[in-house]
Amino acid sequence: MPPVSHGTSDSPGEGRLRIRFELHLPYAYEALWPALTTRDGLRGWLAEAEVLERRLGGEVALHRLGSPTVETGRVTAWDVERVVEYTVGGQERIRFHLEPVGTDSTVIRFVNERRVGGRAGAQEAEAEAERLDHLAVWHEHFELLESALAGQPVDWVVWTGARRDGLRAQYAALTRA
Repeated sequence: MPPVSHGTSDSPGEGRLRIRFELHLPYAYEALWPALTTRDGLRGWLAEAEVLERRLGGEVALHRLGSPTVETGRVTAWDVERVVEYTVGGQERIRFHLEPVGTDSTVIRFVNERRVGGRAGAQEAEAEAERLDHLAVWHEHFELLESALAGQPVDWVVWTGARRDGLRAQYAALTRA
């Protein structure tokens, strides 16, 4: 399977960060949809869905494994087998848009928009560190998604997140280039 392409980022407004990925996966959208919209599917690569009401306006509670935090929110877009969007923590939007390519391949257009700089007047270096962290986090999760789709979901008991440091360094190098 080809490696995950690097994501991009921009700022749609002060204190906001938008991360984008475009993934070309050799799976029909019928195989991808459950990975993005079911408890078992999400657990294999992203988070434990403690609550997941699979409908527009439904409640969602995502517990990112390795973190004590549970992010609660709503399903803010739901177009079966095409678009799902979760808005959690009051500020973070996570959107997956699936586009079939033939019968056995799918493009996922992903957008994560969030507030950055936890305090007013956050320094530029702090915002840049958050940007690099979020690019690396999502990149790693998409590698985990590919593994889960290939029948190897992440074993959260032994997962360390060590890959993230290398990805963060790659994104920092791309920024400097």
